[in-house]
Amino acid sequence: MKHLALAIVLAVVSNYLAAAESADTGLQLTQKIPLPGVEGRIDHLDLDSAGERLFVCALGNNTAEVLDLRKGGRVHSISGLGAPQGVVYVPELNRLFIANDKAGLCNIYDAKSLQQIGKVDFQDDADNVRYDSATKQIYVGFGSGGIGIINAADGKRVGSIKLAAHPESFELEKHGRRIFVNVPNAGHVAVIDRDKGEVTATWKTDAESANFPMAFDEANHRLFIGCRMPSKLVVLNTESGDVVASVDISGDPDDVFYDSRRHRIYAICGAGKIDIIEQTDANIYKALTKVDTANGARTGLFVPERDALFIAVPHRGAQAAEIRRYQVR
Repeated sequence: MKHLALAIVLAVVSNYLAAAESADTGLQLTQKIPLPGVEGRIDHLDLDSAGERLFVCALGNNTAEVLDLRKGGRVHSISGLGAPQGVVYVPELNRLFIANDKAGLCNIYDAKSLQQIGKVDFQDDADNVRYDSATKQIYVGFGSGGIGIINAADGKRVGSIKLAAHPESFELEKHGRRIFVNVPNAGHVAVIDRDKGEVTATWKTDAESANFPMAFDEANHRLFIGCRMPSKLVVLNTESGDVVASVDISGDPDDVFYDSRRHRIYAICGAGKIDIIEQTDANIYKALTKVDTANGARTGLFVPERDALFIAVPHRGAQAAEIRRYQVR
């Protein structure tokens, strides 16, 4: 009985300390959703908020996993993909757009039946995907240097914009007509005028390079760039293109999100950390804390209306593939 009582006490203390640690970091782990059989890298995610479904690009598995957040499990796996990298769910059309590295296809699905209803061929390396709800257009980074444009309603390609090299993460202005694009192999951030359909400026990130993830604080005209060489969060002024700040972060960042309510940046890093950076004002930033995740967990999704941060954890050794959900506090 003494051993049992001691075990119970230790378990209670352990849970209390874990909860206290989560509270101190501002993130509390609230859910783990297993991805049995999913192997290799996991890329980007998107949410069907009304349907409580999370869509996950299992790049190394050549599948897109559909998870039910209420049930806490997988309900479907879209197979036959070619290293899916980017995904966007369009709620008003109930459609799903999935961009594939291999063959450069952007596949279009009816999100109710999850049956494919169309595709757009970008020929090579279709990557990040964004949706402009104002114009009802899908933007897809692809190939050796382009942003393709798809009309979401009929799934037809309506244009493309030339870049100097392959695009990584990009952000659309909501109250303007610009697109900001990380172009790491060209060593710059490209600024696109959507009305002109062309690059109008290129910005440097000082000595930092390998600029892959990006987030945007439109209200304060600040762009957050995750660089890997060295690992830094670089802050650009979108009115001038100047670098206004640089903060050390953990290695291998692949997703960055801005929390406008709390004035924080979350950098998801493959070194097994979520770095939280505090925005004191538009020009002053400081590292707040680091949250341990798992080796290779470098992509995710921040959902501000739910105060939720989802992290994709790949299968590596004893660590099983899963999605972790954190409540932001």
